[in-house]
Amino acid sequence: MTYKFISDLHTDIEMPRSGILSRILEKNDAVNITLFAMPAGEEISTHSAPTPAVLYFLEGEAAVQLGDDTVAAQAGSFIYMPPMLPHGIAAKSNVKMFLIQHKLK
Repeated sequence: MTYKFISDLHTDIEMPRSGILSRILEKNDAVNITLFAMPAGEEISTHSAPTPAVLYFLEGEAAVQLGDDTVAAQAGSFIYMPPMLPHGIAAKSNVKMFLIQHKLK
């Protein structure tokens, strides 16, 4: 069995000066786990995905659109999204977060 150990996700990805940096931590037939870093002012436009997903915020503050609602996410915030929920993210400060997508069979 193969495993992956990262001692500190906070330092595993550097903040870009502009744009959105993503790093795939694990991708296989069951799951896709991606670490994101985005500086203040960057946005991920509204979109949806065919899989259930979890966002977990490691640092920073962001406005997260979830369907018709907008929530204020910060370090420690957890979001579960069912398949096809429209969502988008606007970084209010430098944000690091990870996304876990569970692939349905």
